[in-house]
Amino acid sequence: MSARPSATKEPRPFEGWPLLGFLLGLLLIALVSVAAMHPDTNGARMLIRITARSSLVFFLLAFTASASACLWPGLITQWQRRNRRFFGLAFAGSHLLHAAAIIAFARLDPEAFALATNRVTEFTGAIAYLFILAMAATSFDASAAWVGRRAWTILHTVGSYYLWISFAIAFGKRSLQGPVYPAAVCLLVLALGLRYGAALQRARRQGSRGALG
Repeated sequence: MSARPSATKEPRPFEGWPLLGFLLGLLLIALVSVAAMHPDTNGARMLIRITARSSLVFFLLAFTASASACLWPGLITQWQRRNRRFFGLAFAGSHLLHAAAIIAFARLDPEAFALATNRVTEFTGAIAYLFILAMAATSFDASAAWVGRRAWTILHTVGSYYLWISFAIAFGKRSLQGPVYPAAVCLLVLALGLRYGAALQRARRQGSRGALG
């Protein structure tokens, strides 16, 4: 989900921690506004939808950062790759707010919550949150060094694809509820295609270097 941390540098404008603060601050303002106007079950449902969509956006920005920079080198894609860790942390923050909205919904309307969920989704969702917490915790230099490069790579690779599958299922099963959901599935498929295309391009480059060598 996020780039392996490297030596920290002075953040540029709208990069790094300022970028993370801006993204989560903007999201919090939106959520507080909705909660103030709709302090009921419908408001909780709205908060769940908003945070699900903001989480998807942040996840896709982190998930495609390296692939986009590989396929289309440029100022925007390089900026995206430099800030991949912070998009990943924004995703983690957004999804923790998503969990808070789900808890609020469960407390406001336990019966509706019971109808909207089941043991399978609770179990798979719990695994997703374990990955999110572990990946966020290892998005810092000290923690990444502590777990080691191999373990870090396995965690973030497996976790990213598990989260991709979770998003694909969550939005896919709601495809008939509105155009946002099939559009989200299309974005997820496109993101996977970008990563596959970037992997092929890297393999070709390595093959070319090997042939020249």
